Amino acid sequence: MPYRSLEDALKELKKNNLLISIQEEVDPYLEMAAIARQAYAQKSPAILFENVKGSPFRAVCNLFGSEERIQILFKKKLKLLKHAIDFKSNPLQSLKKPSSLFRLPFAALHALPRFSLFNPVLFKECRLTDIPLLHSWPKDGGAFITLPQVCSLSPDTPSILKTNIGMYRIQITGNDYEKDQECGLHYQINRDIAKHHEKAIQLNKPLKVSIFIGGPPAHTVAAVMPMPENLSELFMAGLLNGRAFRYSKYKDWIISSEADFCILGEIDPHLKEEGPFGDHLGYYSGKHPFPFIKIHKVFHRKNAIYPFTVVGRPPQEDTQFGALIHQITAPMVPASVANLIEMHAVDAAGVHPLLLAIGNESFLPYEAREPMQLLKIANAILGFNQAALAKYLWIAAIQDDSQLSTSKIASFFEHCLSRIDFSRDLHFQTSTTIDTLDYTGTSLNHGSKLVLAAAGKVKRQLGKGEFLEDFPLIEDFSKAYWVMPGVLCVTASQDASMDLFLESLSTWEHRELYPWISLVDDAVFASKNLDNWLWVTFTRSDPAQDVYGIHSKIHQKHYACEAPLVVDARSKKHHQEALIENPIIEAKAKEKLANATFNFSL
Repeated sequence: MPYRSLEDALKELKKNNLLISIQEEVDPYLEMAAIARQAYAQKSPAILFENVKGSPFRAVCNLFGSEERIQILFKKKLKLLKHAIDFKSNPLQSLKKPSSLFRLPFAALHALPRFSLFNPVLFKECRLTDIPLLHSWPKDGGAFITLPQVCSLSPDTPSILKTNIGMYRIQITGNDYEKDQECGLHYQINRDIAKHHEKAIQLNKPLKVSIFIGGPPAHTVAAVMPMPENLSELFMAGLLNGRAFRYSKYKDWIISSEADFCILGEIDPHLKEEGPFGDHLGYYSGKHPFPFIKIHKVFHRKNAIYPFTVVGRPPQEDTQFGALIHQITAPMVPASVANLIEMHAVDAAGVHPLLLAIGNESFLPYEAREPMQLLKIANAILGFNQAALAKYLWIAAIQDDSQLSTSKIASFFEHCLSRIDFSRDLHFQTSTTIDTLDYTGTSLNHGSKLVLAAAGKVKRQLGKGEFLEDFPLIEDFSKAYWVMPGVLCVTASQDASMDLFLESLSTWEHRELYPWISLVDDAVFASKNLDNWLWVTFTRSDPAQDVYGIHSKIHQKHYACEAPLVVDARSKKHHQEALIENPIIEAKAKEKLANATFNFSL
């Protein structure tokens, strides 16, 4: 049966022993977030908080924290959605499964948003600060809503089928926001709501915005799902839940009838400081001017439950969101970008900093193969939806290894590093846009990109830890640590001379064995495991500023060098502070999580 509320879904999880309850009082200031992080790390069930300090409402976290829970929550509808995506991406292949095809038109019809006269969310009004004031990290600028469904319509096309639902963080306390009257709205410049806001400014009209919290879990997932242009997330919510998204109108605002909370407001024409916020890259995002919302009404349903998540250095619960999106949309990738076979935004590297891709390279035969068609694919990727935020894009040819997979990260790097020609295969884009949350660039939203393309014969064998006793050591650099074939980490002080380091490397007879060297603050930490290396290397470097090579030169405006490539991934003054947990809070969270029980009623 499809869910009519968040509570319906929680009852299903409880029935399957996938929901536990904490009945003692829990503080939304740091403590709830610490419990949520520990729960995800321990593969705990979802957690219902029945006594939230300072709030009359219950809260739930870790709702999407495992593949098992996702399968329980969406059951057969997830399978049907995959059939719909398969049909969209490959209609001829889908004709071989007629039983699925017959169901699609009926499912699509039932998924269309439906106007409702029954609106549980309008049960009662409350204040914005009655909602649990979740404060995730010690230096956050205030309390944030972390699973909002932000609803907006373009002022010139106010059709319900054109409604945009997105997940943009909402700051509800702190900074200069007027208590219970204003909240911050942090959206990125490439999102649909930004287009709606710009159009409203051009027309000199206020942009009305609704913020839904809770409701059937499919509504939350739809808010993070990349949708084709001109197709509303409301349709996705209905398809994934197996029940049309119910909505109504309150004056000129759209209401999600089955949400737990609904916040109504207008975006103010001015900006206010938003942040800081401990974000998904594992660092605090800074304090910057962003739009804010003037609050008109806050409604909630009877016995409302407040769902939340926490973010930080991956993996966290949002990792499961990424896995679910990839699972659903993977068949669309080859259909959307010609000759692209697969791609993978690497979660351990913060998602957008590192993208791996495999494509067809058929311009030349094997004996002469080099990246040519791959570069066309790379350019298409960097203009495709959220993939456009990629900072480092590695792309390889399927013709060189039919078993190559972007999900097998270490072997993918080994494949590329053994084939890449640093005099030809490095392609920089400078003075361009990067992720708003990435502070390695030159300023907010500004930085660079690097495409590393690999195709053709193996050019070098990769070192597996041998000859490191001969690694050239100079002042301010420590010994080299092996990470994986062809990759080393070296600790360098902030005063270390890059020129002297490159000069010393140029005479090292084994340098071709190690074509990639990460300069880091702590090589022991960065080389401890693959995830540490990915996180440090790609979240702490900007390609144009921080990539160096031996005997580098510019030839016909193309950057060329010899191995090894050296990436300066040390922390720098313009970087943001890494997230650090409070040990006292963590200890309290551990104790309360240990006292959670399966014995409770909903």
